[in-house]
Amino acid sequence: MIGQLTGTVVDVSLDSLIVDVSGVGYEVFVPVPTLASYGEIGQRLTLYTHLIIREDAHSLYGFEERAAKALFRVLLKANGVGPKLAMAILSTMSVAEFIQTVTLQDITALTRLPGVGKKTAERLVIELKDKLSQFESQDIAIKVSKVSVSRQPVLTDAISALIALGYKDPDAEKMASTVYEEGLACEDVIRLALKNS
Repeated sequence: MIGQLTGTVVDVSLDSLIVDVSGVGYEVFVPVPTLASYGEIGQRLTLYTHLIIREDAHSLYGFEERAAKALFRVLLKANGVGPKLAMAILSTMSVAEFIQTVTLQDITALTRLPGVGKKTAERLVIELKDKLSQFESQDIAIKVSKVSVSRQPVLTDAISALIALGYKDPDAEKMASTVYEEGLACEDVIRLALKNS
């Protein structure tokens, strides 16, 4: 198993990089954010990798963070999720965002992911909600915000999402509360809070 690569980018395509490691070029499929970060020839990088061996191909998938590699492996164990869909998910959402979405059982947000319909989204929530506890050791645990019961659910969800993205409880609460208005969707509150931070 090839678990990690450190080398130089020698070629870039729409969904992969070729990384030269001591004269050997490894083709590595990577999420879109990784392509954005390392899409220039000559850059040095380290990727945490997962090798999938099939009869017709050996495919190597690479991630900038260990947590992303771990989530990729968890996604592959979900019914109906293959490498292509798992990479599409990791190209669209960060690890923290995905965990937050599944924890909140936000089917609507999941159906916005490419290739994820309502049935797939429901299956992801059912199959993964208990499997995401392993990420606690990687500081990506979803922290429950201490909020009053009377607070609007949209504001509460937005604060929880900001906490999951790494903001401290008081900061997240202040950020969300400052921009919150009646009628805004959770995604709008999060977007405005991040824009104004």
